[in-house]
Amino acid sequence: MSETTIKDIAKMCGVGVSTVSRAINNHPDINPDTKAMIIETIQRYGYVPNNSARNLKRTDAKCIAVLIKGISNPFFASMIKIMEAEIQKRKYTMVLHHVDHYEDEVDVALELIKEKRLRGIIFLGGYFSHSEEKLSMLQVPFILSTVGCKPEKFSEKVYSSISVDDEEESCRIVDHLIENGHKKIAIIAANNTDQSIGRLRLSGYLKAHKDHGMKVDPKLICPMKEELPSYAMSNGYAVTKELLASGEEFSAIFAISDELAIGAYSAIREIGKSIPEDYSVAGFDGLELGDYLNPTLTTIKQPVDEIAHATVNLLFDLIGGKKKNQHQVFSAELLVKESTKSIL
Repeated sequence: MSETTIKDIAKMCGVGVSTVSRAINNHPDINPDTKAMIIETIQRYGYVPNNSARNLKRTDAKCIAVLIKGISNPFFASMIKIMEAEIQKRKYTMVLHHVDHYEDEVDVALELIKEKRLRGIIFLGGYFSHSEEKLSMLQVPFILSTVGCKPEKFSEKVYSSISVDDEEESCRIVDHLIENGHKKIAIIAANNTDQSIGRLRLSGYLKAHKDHGMKVDPKLICPMKEELPSYAMSNGYAVTKELLASGEEFSAIFAISDELAIGAYSAIREIGKSIPEDYSVAGFDGLELGDYLNPTLTTIKQPVDEIAHATVNLLFDLIGGKKKNQHQVFSAELLVKESTKSIL
């Protein structure tokens, strides 16, 4: 289906193109009812005004969009800094855009392609479960970086991905807890509607129990609070506080992000308990902040610099036609610090 144009909007509303333009640009010289009708039509048909159009003859837009899905995490902040520097080295501009958890990132990207005349796209975070037909609508090279997904059979024809294996790395840190005698391990997990990396990290927790022939106590699977920011310290604190008040027995907590783990620290200390003497705590991401906690945090450290550089390098190789789509999986590092102990 062809894209809706400003002429289409004008025809549907029974007005001239100039009137539609005045409505879009919030010009005072337009009837309020007419303006409301035009805006409603624009929203209904998904028309995206191309504000770059006036510059097409004068400039050759060289923009790369970085779309961050859902979570706000210091882990992404360091990646974005590296990506921006690498993009600028190539004389391109980086457009940073946050995508809310309820938004379809492909739809957002399609709008940005028209609006900014993008040359390429990097998707950070979230979870991709789109069809080949949907992804094929993106007519520029794009990479899923640190996105929770298992590549489909069609994927190399359509997109590239760079990440760690969130399921396997989560399984590894839970293995560590089990091998140190912990049999009742709580997890601060994604909620039931989450379709991001949280789903894969929960799968790793479940896999580790299965591999060791251990049953999972469903009461120890503690979803994040939907009313609080996802993966944030405040959420980790609230979930752990509720778990402790419930009286459920456990000896260790695996938080699916370091920030959640830091929140768990606070809730445990608030009731006069100690880490790791009373409860072991483990996280995921490998934030530098974990080294400055007392005790230092056991975690899975993702190779942030390597992932960021590889993402930008591959994207520009795709733009230049030097490489075809590919999937790269980086190994993470299990950092055993002071927040976990053996209870054998």
